[in-house]
Amino acid sequence: MSLFLHRPPLLAVKDLCVEFATRRGPVTAARSVTLQIAKGETLGIVGESGSGKSVTSYAVMRILDRAGRIVSGAMEFGGIKLHDANETVMSDLRGREISMIFQNPRAALNPIRPVGKQIEDVLIRHARATHDQAREKAIAALERVRIRDAARRYHAYPFELSGGMCQRVVIAIALACRPQLLIADEPTTGLDVTTQKAVMELVRDLTHSEGMSTLLITHDLGLAGEYCDRIVVMEQGRVVEQQDTRALFTAPAHPYTRRLIRSTPHAAQTIRDLLPEDQRPPQPPAVAEPAATSGPLLEVRALVKVFESPGGLLHRLRTRGKSTGHAFRAVDGIGFSIARGESVGLVGESGCGKSTTSAMIMRLLDATSGSIRFKGHELTAVPAGGFARSPLRRALQMVFQDPHESLNPRATAAQSIADPLLRLDGMTGAGDIRARVEQLAAEVGLPCELLDRLPHQLSGGQKARVGIARAIATRPELLILDEPTAALDVSVQAVVLNLLADLKAKSGMSYLFVSHDLEVVRLLCDRVIVMRAGRIVEEGPTERILSAPGADYTKELLAAIPRPAHLPHHVGRAKVAWA
Repeated sequence: MSLFLHRPPLLAVKDLCVEFATRRGPVTAARSVTLQIAKGETLGIVGESGSGKSVTSYAVMRILDRAGRIVSGAMEFGGIKLHDANETVMSDLRGREISMIFQNPRAALNPIRPVGKQIEDVLIRHARATHDQAREKAIAALERVRIRDAARRYHAYPFELSGGMCQRVVIAIALACRPQLLIADEPTTGLDVTTQKAVMELVRDLTHSEGMSTLLITHDLGLAGEYCDRIVVMEQGRVVEQQDTRALFTAPAHPYTRRLIRSTPHAAQTIRDLLPEDQRPPQPPAVAEPAATSGPLLEVRALVKVFESPGGLLHRLRTRGKSTGHAFRAVDGIGFSIARGESVGLVGESGCGKSTTSAMIMRLLDATSGSIRFKGHELTAVPAGGFARSPLRRALQMVFQDPHESLNPRATAAQSIADPLLRLDGMTGAGDIRARVEQLAAEVGLPCELLDRLPHQLSGGQKARVGIARAIATRPELLILDEPTAALDVSVQAVVLNLLADLKAKSGMSYLFVSHDLEVVRLLCDRVIVMRAGRIVEEGPTERILSAPGADYTKELLAAIPRPAHLPHHVGRAKVAWA
């Protein structure tokens, strides 16, 4: 039993019940949730998307949206009864005593205010810092979360940063005042493994040096196993198990916990191994490889993208259109190809140019120079805004890194999935379209009862599944996947990976798979390309690159993968034998 259970709790939650009003009546999201966290403890909450993890944390912070309400239960923090506290008390606690890292970093940041100023706001309000002190501390906070050239990034707006860098800014804001309790809701979802390791070690150092407590909400069991003292497992709004971390992994008591552990990728598995035996489909027949004379499906040559720094409309207005003379080469002369039926992984740190490369291929960004040829056609000759009307668009689709930002907030999940069927496939007939949408939802593990919900009524993982279903609707020849499984729990990730492998085997679909998760890349990809600072540092067959890397940087990435040494066979990366 954990020693922390014998200490007075910093936060105690007892019999918490939360429900949301919907058009079809109230929906219970948290059912009699009871947990506690001691001073200096790191408590993990794991479970599938929609299990009630985030809802529980929002209730503690008293930031449920208008449709949500606490039906019953009690929450106490440092002697303050949170369930009875007024907004004045809660406003004073948030940011100073209790901080939160939100799951969606872009939504948590003010889009029209420099990120450095947003850190300053917290320091001035809660740490009573002067403006000069706040600026210095804000830059230091950015440096702590491994943002390079922090003094320059201090002036950047959120839209000028990658998703992973925005995540680091949110973490910097949350840690700025060194709170007593840090609630981290999927804090490393958009981060590469080296930055994830640096951030989690920073949190661990603060926990040890200042007695800070951390409530870590994550679907990464390897991460929870390495950094948490105890773990709470939630399913369908209920706590089904909570144990000391070692005990949870060596002798999980609940069948649901065993299923989560079994679904976590590791080097010894195939994709089908991630699924329960009764859910494994028959192995599909492999599609014949196209003749080598057909040429690559995608060919990128000497591709360059240069951004003025800082860039964007607001900067041009401030400088009256004058150039500052500073430029940032996000992509610096890279070249690679993808064959028909091939899956290529693109890995590297956040900000290395992976997503920028994907955006140029999709014609969402213009290339500064270089060539992008798809099916023999030069894409750089097509204006970025005109590619949506190109006949090639149906054959080239993308799953975006941020599922929230890529969905129309006024369209239901069903409408979002149906959109490419209407625009690109020309489908008509409401019944046929609905049937196809439901089929796609089933393929990605999205319950049909969620199809009529708007994006704000879905969890992060559910929105990610909508984005994947929409992207595969036209059965494209090349699918670009930008962190497609980052927001998914391990069991749904297994369903999605199996679907992608099945589509590749049956139809010869090709993938450019952008990911921070090297174990997922190992399972799905034939080849790996490693990027750093806009350049390719290493590429080759997946097994060779990930088993015997030649570049020091690749070795650093592999060394940073969470591998809890105190657990048998580095849990989360080794085969689990439980039924």
